[in-house]
Parts: sequence; C-alpha cells; structure tokens
Amino acid sequence: MKDRIYVCHTYYHVYVTFLKELALPDAERGKATLLLSRMSTDFEQLGKRVEACGLFRQVLEFDEKREDFFPELAEYRKDTGNFIGNLRNRIRFTKRYAELEAPYIPIDFREYKDIYVYCDSDPVGYYLNWYRIRYHAVEDGLDTLKYCDDARYDNRGHFWLKAFLSRYLNLIFVQNGYGKYCIDMEVNDISAIRYPCPRYIEEPRQMLVDRLSNEEKEIILKAFVRNMEELEKQMEKCKQSGDGILILTDPLCTLDVREQIFRDIIGMFEPEGTIFIKPHPRDELNYRELFAEYPQFDATVPMEMLNFFPGIHFKKVVAVLTEVKAIRFADEVVRLGPDFMDAYEDPLIHRQNEQI
Repeated sequence: MKDRIYVCHTYYHVYVTFLKELALPDAERGKATLLLSRMSTDFEQLGKRVEACGLFRQVLEFDEKREDFFPELAEYRKDTGNFIGNLRNRIRFTKRYAELEAPYIPIDFREYKDIYVYCDSDPVGYYLNWYRIRYHAVEDGLDTLKYCDDARYDNRGHFWLKAFLSRYLNLIFVQNGYGKYCIDMEVNDISAIRYPCPRYIEEPRQMLVDRLSNEEKEIILKAFVRNMEELEKQMEKCKQSGDGILILTDPLCTLDVREQIFRDIIGMFEPEGTIFIKPHPRDELNYRELFAEYPQFDATVPMEMLNFFPGIHFKKVVAVLTEVKAIRFADEVVRLGPDFMDAYEDPLIHRQNEQI
C-alpha cells in the first residue's frame, strides 16, 4: 500500500501540497505521489523540477477530461421542465460521467492510503465517488468558500435533498464535503464560511508557511521558479522604484474586457507609484505583449512565494477577486471585490454567495 497522493489542478494547489509535505517529519517525506491534472493548467516543466527536488516519490500527469469532451453527456444536461425529470437525468449523468472518465485515470487510487483532491468538483470527484474510493478534499484557493460556496450555489433549490442524495445514497454528486466517499475537507478558516459543512476541518495555511525554514523555502523556489535570474531582476527593479505597486491579474470575463479591466486598474493606481504586474497562472491574456511597458513577474510563480524574499517590498498590492491577506511584502493590500466588477459584467456572475 502506497502512502498518499495529491491531485492538483493549479500551481497554487502544488504550492499548498509542498507546504503540507514539508510540515511532516523528515522520515515521512519523499513518500507521496503528485498527480498533475492538465485539464485547466499547462504545468509546462513543473513536473520535472518537482521530481528533481526529491520531496515526492513520484510525479505523474493526468489527462482529465471535461464533460464537453463526451458529447453523449449533453443529453443529461437538458432541462426537462420539472424537478423529477432533471433529477433523473442528473443521476444518469453522475454514473455515466464517472464511467467515461475511468479510462483516463492513470493510476489505481485504491493503492493509496490517503488521497487528497483539490477541486473535487472536477471529474476526478465524480470518479472517486462513483467507484467508492474514499478521499480527503482540500479547499481550492485561500478562503475560496468564503467568497463562493460552489456546493450550495450549484445546487440551489432543494439543496438538502440533493446533499442527502449525494452524501448518503451516492445517486448524484455534490462537491466540497458532501460526496459520500469524501472523508473530510480541509479549509483555511471555518469561521469565514457562512454555511459550514460537518466535514470541514480547519488547516490554516499561514501556519504551514510560518514554520518553513530557509532551506525549505529554497526547495519550493527551486521547484517553481523557471528563471531565478529574471525573477531577481524584477525584484531589483522593485527595490529601486521605492514606490512599487503590484497588480495581480485574474482570469476575468472575455479577453477584450479583461484587457480593459487591467488598463483601468493601472490608470487608477499609476499616479501613486511604479506599476508591476503579476499575471495569474491561468490568465491567457498576453500581458507581456499588451502591457510591455510594465515590469512583470512570471505567471507560474504563486504570488505568496514573494514572501520568501526579505528584500522585496511594495507600497501596495492590488487584486480584483484574489484573496490577498496572505501577502506580507506590502504596506497595503487592496481587494477591489465584486463592487468593482459590477461595471464590467452581470453582477450575478461574481456574487454567487448572495444567490444561495
């Protein structure tokens, strides 16, 4: 029996996995498998760099498939006009999606004592529940459920009936702690979540960061930083500016609207200092071409890692919807939030919790 496996869908997931593994005693390290899903993120050469660090037993990639990859599933997504008909279709969808996903699973999950899944709302969650494989869910981002409780939002109307059908009968699947074979779900801060689930367990991420030694930070940096020389150049520019303002991008709206959003944000804050840009890892807008006049940090480096460099400091860090409370390298952090986004898209799109 193998020890544990982590299913990661983003660079941030891998970063948190490093934090979790480095918190273990030395004797327990080097036994975990890292499974990188390519469904929503291009990990490029990250897997090779992670293998080279020696912290994991094995690093694998997973060709996870979205539901639109399987045309036959569209039939089960049609609105029948009544709750019972839609529920019947959802039961069929849950079973069939898991069956169709099975050939793309690269390993036998049953060989592992512990399975950790970030974003069990993705296909792997359907697979694990339908095939009765127990796992631990992990909160997607920092305080994600504080701003968007996907389980309740996606299952508005008869939520508790749907949760019952998922948690006890496994007829449908509800993510984030409500799946029958979900053992528990690690969240950063239970007090920040409006509707706690009995399976939530609190694992504060800042505690994992605070305990890191300099040597452990170096292990993380070697795995994530593709070009340390370039990163150091950007940090030197920040030091020289003395009034740096870091703009964190988000994969918001369509590309043309997204470009306008960040041009507007730069226009708002450029009078205050020197602008730097840190693109989101899943942001497909070409910032290096469209915003070439501004220094930019590598998109694949989680912004939390800038905390590891004692010499780097910004006057202000600005984000739209990204949680910024983990940042320690700025005098001020600004999260513009949903009120700002109301001017660019239908408010219902980014106000999920208000619709529960």
